[in-house]
Amino acid sequence: MDQQDLKISKKLISSYKKRLEKEILDRSMKLKMPQNKFEEIISNNNELINLKKTLEDLEMESESHNKV
Repeated sequence: MDQQDLKISKKLISSYKKRLEKEILDRSMKLKMPQNKFEEIISNNNELINLKKTLEDLEMESESHNKV
């Protein structure tokens, strides 16, 4: 993957992660859940955990490309 691909991938994944977090937040507010509960849901959501890990991996790959 070249730098441009990495940049685009990070941007798309980050955008999706933000939309998913917003969706959880919006639904939690509609259900009138306490803030600590939806924060817990966000921090324990498997999909969000995987997205965060993927972004970290892409960042590491991007850094390794910069060193070359």
